[in-house]
Amino acid sequence: MLIGAHVSPAGGLAKAIERGEQRGCRAIQIFNQSPRQWKPTVYRDEDVSAFAEAIAAGPIDAVMIHAVYLLNCASDDPDIRAKSLTSLTHSLRVGRQIGACGVVLHPGSAKTGDVQAAITRAGATIREALAESDGCPLHLENTAGTGGTLGRSVEELAQLLEAGGEGERLGLCLDSCHLFASGYDIRTSAGTDELVNEISRVVGLERLGSLHLNDSQTPLGSNRDRHANIGEGEIGEDGCAAFLSAPAFGDLPCVLETPGENRSGAGREEVALAVTLRERGIAERTRNC
Repeated sequence: MLIGAHVSPAGGLAKAIERGEQRGCRAIQIFNQSPRQWKPTVYRDEDVSAFAEAIAAGPIDAVMIHAVYLLNCASDDPDIRAKSLTSLTHSLRVGRQIGACGVVLHPGSAKTGDVQAAITRAGATIREALAESDGCPLHLENTAGTGGTLGRSVEELAQLLEAGGEGERLGLCLDSCHLFASGYDIRTSAGTDELVNEISRVVGLERLGSLHLNDSQTPLGSNRDRHANIGEGEIGEDGCAAFLSAPAFGDLPCVLETPGENRSGAGREEVALAVTLRERGIAERTRNC
C-alpha cells in the first residue's frame, strides 16, 4: 500500500513532490487548481517536466488529483453542470499530463431534489468528461450522506458507475471517515471484510482505485463529514489498522486528508503512524488466521 498525504502544489507542481517527501509519503494528492475558484490552472511544459524529474528522483510512487469541491455534476442548474464538466475535464487532462493514477471526484448532490434524476445528471456529466479526455482514471468517492450527497452506499455508488458508463477508466475512492459516517462499521477486520464482500458482489473489486484514510469526529451513522486526525476520533487506531490491513486494499494508494497540527494537514508523524497501523493490522489478521 502506498500511504501518503494531501499536499499543496503552491510554487509549482514539483513543490508538491518536495512536500510529500518531507512527510515521508509514497503517495500524494493535490488540487490541480484553486479549490475556491472555477478558473483552471494551466501548467507549462516546464512545470510538467520538472514534476516528472522530481517524481523520477524520489520515493513518491503515486499521484492523485482531487477535483475541487465547487463541482456538482448532479446539479439541476445547467450552468453549474457546464462549469463542473469543464473543470472535471481539465483535471483529467492534467492527470494524463503528470501521470496521475486517478482524479478523485465527489459525484455531486441532489440537494433536496430527486436522487435518481440527480444520478442520471451526474452520470451524463461524467460520461462527457471521460469522452473529452483520455488516459487518466476517474475515482468516484463515497460520501458521508449529508443532505442530498450522492454515493452514500455501495448500491448508490453502483448506480453512479452505471450512469457514468462503467468504462475501464471509472473506479472508486473509499474514504474511511465517510464510510463510518454513512453506517459502515469498519473498526474491525470482520466489519471491513463485510464491506469488501459487498463491494465485490455489487460492483467488483476491480473498481477499487484509491483510498482516503481519515478518522471521524462523529459517531457511526451520523451522516456528518467531520475528519479527525488518525487515532483521535470515533474510528480510533485499532479501527484504522483494521481498515488499512484489508487484503483487497493492499496495492492501492492511500492518502490522509486529516486536519493535522494547526490544521496544516497530515505531517510526517501521522503518515508514519498510518504505516505502523497497517503493519499492526496485518499482524493481527495473521494471528487470527
